[in-house]
Amino acid sequence: MALLRNADRTLDGPWEMIVTGPGACAGPADLDALAGFIPAPVPGTAAGALRASGRWSEAAPTPLHGSDIWYRTTIAGQGREILRFDGMATLGEVWLDGRLLLSSRSMFLAHEVAVDLDGTHSLVLAFRSLGQDLARPHKRGRWRPQLATPGSLRHARTTLLGFMPGWCPSVDAVGPYRAVTRRGERGRPTDIDLRTCVEDGTGILTVRLTVPDAADPPTLRCDGRGTPLTETAPGRFEGRLALPDIALWWPHTLGEPRLHAVAVESGERTFDLGRVGFRTITPLRPFAEGLSLAVNGVPVFCRGACWTPADLVGLPDDREAYAPLLRLAVEAGMTMLRVGGTMLYEAHAFHDLCDELGILVWQDLMLANFDYPTEDPGFRAALEAEIAQLLDRLQASPSLCVVGGGSEVEQQAAMLGFPETVWRAAAVEAMLHEAVSARRPDLVVVPNSPSGGDLPFSTNAGVTHYYGVGAYGRPFEDARRAEVRFASECLAFANVPEPVSLAEAGLTDPRDPAWAGGVPRDRGADWDFEDVRDHYVGALYGVDPAALRRDDPARYLTLGRAAVAEVMEATVAEWRRPASLTAGGLVWLWRDLAPGAGWGVVDVAGRPKSAWYALKRAFRPVQAVLSDEGLNGLHAHVLNETDRPLDATLALTFTAAAGKVAAKAERSLSLGPRASISLSSATLLGRFFDATVAYRFGPAAHTLAHLRLTGADGTVLAEAFHFPSGRDAVPQEIGLSADLVEEGRGVALRIASARHALAVHVALEGEGRPSDNWFHLAPGGERRLALIGTQGRPTGTVRAVNASEVVRF
Repeated sequence: MALLRNADRTLDGPWEMIVTGPGACAGPADLDALAGFIPAPVPGTAAGALRASGRWSEAAPTPLHGSDIWYRTTIAGQGREILRFDGMATLGEVWLDGRLLLSSRSMFLAHEVAVDLDGTHSLVLAFRSLGQDLARPHKRGRWRPQLATPGSLRHARTTLLGFMPGWCPSVDAVGPYRAVTRRGERGRPTDIDLRTCVEDGTGILTVRLTVPDAADPPTLRCDGRGTPLTETAPGRFEGRLALPDIALWWPHTLGEPRLHAVAVESGERTFDLGRVGFRTITPLRPFAEGLSLAVNGVPVFCRGACWTPADLVGLPDDREAYAPLLRLAVEAGMTMLRVGGTMLYEAHAFHDLCDELGILVWQDLMLANFDYPTEDPGFRAALEAEIAQLLDRLQASPSLCVVGGGSEVEQQAAMLGFPETVWRAAAVEAMLHEAVSARRPDLVVVPNSPSGGDLPFSTNAGVTHYYGVGAYGRPFEDARRAEVRFASECLAFANVPEPVSLAEAGLTDPRDPAWAGGVPRDRGADWDFEDVRDHYVGALYGVDPAALRRDDPARYLTLGRAAVAEVMEATVAEWRRPASLTAGGLVWLWRDLAPGAGWGVVDVAGRPKSAWYALKRAFRPVQAVLSDEGLNGLHAHVLNETDRPLDATLALTFTAAAGKVAAKAERSLSLGPRASISLSSATLLGRFFDATVAYRFGPAAHTLAHLRLTGADGTVLAEAFHFPSGRDAVPQEIGLSADLVEEGRGVALRIASARHALAVHVALEGEGRPSDNWFHLAPGGERRLALIGTQGRPTGTVRAVNASEVVRF
């Protein structure tokens, strides 16, 4: 059952902390002889407290799993209270006045204990050495994954963060990383079960709860309407409130994520039960044919990224930590974030913000790669409690839409050659279905990520981790050939941060041996994800990346940033075509876990990389894309995902290298809400033109095709580019210019180019960023960019990959 949030008081100390040897202190009494306690925020981690005290560094993280960590504070009060511990990593103990109240072996379970207070008391939390626990003899699994080590982690309910060499720093998560709170035992509702659904356009709100000492039946209120609750047992009440014509909750690109406050009135008291949203989530086809979702009956192309914690060291759980990153996701047009099984369950604030911002959440169980001992009664009971707490905690969250059984458990076993009887995670799937049916029947269950085909990683079934374009070095055409149905992971590259972030990290030269420390790799592989990026640099620009890295490292990094942006846009454009089978694509990974060229599309400092800007363009709710259909010509696709009609002008222009127009067409379009249209180049031009240079009747008449969608007010809504003969990145004079212009109450950056400009990129001096970056300009084209987070009159430079000039502004 859920808790009445915002009613508990945070037990924020002050707390202090000390690190001891494993087993050095049997209990709190042994702490009195020790010196060296430091202040420690709660919620927080030991690494975070040590970092704040100058005793811990990301550059050389101190191992903590081999030690015992102790926290202590005092608590004052009178009478019985409930102490709640929302998350203790990982082998936790709670002591009050030297008496052991609680022992926990799971980082993912919350615990409550009743205490009788009479004055001031000593509260101590102990976190015993996880390293020693993992080192003791354990039953081995049927397979040993490459992802994480040691193998005994299969028995532990702790995050794999810090245990995955090659792509995650060795930062040990230890401590009370979620809130410690207190509340009185009586006088407020408890055991709250709050649910929403939509039936024929009517929102249905149901509640079951206990209200101690209620003189009269309480009243449930929502959206200005109410209904009295019925007492079904002493102090236990339930009721159902029908809300005709309730405003529905939508992902932010499709509509407004409307939330409605819920309260219970009991006598003179009003209890805030938080906010709820009303929406439906329905699969559009059988899972075996590929996951595809509709929200409120409207098909959604789910696009976004796989989430990473806001700070790997401190594991913060407040709105201030989550909000900037989630707003970047909204700005980029992301409609879904997946919290994968290698991470950890995020705090209430994360889900509250996703509810408010209209971001769908795919939540995995914290299971990944290992052969988990689900046959062990103790492990199974702990996992069942974990699932129940998760679903109860998020029982009214409209953004939660998919719950998955973990990450790459089935894939790991299948890739090692085991038959389906071994790799199928049937026990966890059954457990999850049962819990979802009982607690959140509105959710979609995914057995594992990936899963659903004859092999769990088949691209044309269920959900897949698609790395054809990417790690496997496949050409762009593979994104269509693979018939991807839903990519719950895709497009992993060693994404290079912007120069300012590299300078802060002291990683400005890719030839420096320290550079490799920020580049992710799969353990045991003889290649890393920089090799993947380099492959596409060579394929797109016809250069030797190794030679370029040696001779011109700055140019090497520039082309690396540009190549990733090209691959991201091209792949998503393929998947968003109206005729595409693909219903979703979640990029691996949202944010870097360490400084350097990590998987993140946002770097460790929270700054967008070239990949983020590319996705922002690729994910636009009003979008125009081009697809090369070979002998059938070039096809233009226009999508209006919004709930508003679209009146626009579509222009398709073919130009030669110097900018001379070889062919041009323009057409007015009217699209209804959530509608799309596809038009061939022949239809637009009204005649034959070798738009894809497929017929090869003599030299090509053009080197660039440019599609532009313009709104009724003249605003450019979307652009797309096609390069039939490849991308010429040789620097030359292209007539690039840039200047600041007054716009509203501030300034904007106007960029223009006489000839085609490839991968135009802006570098601001000081803080701030442009609204777009790493984009193309057509010959004679112009863009106006808002400058975000700048002070005064900003300065900087504008460059293009194919421009010899460097423009200062």
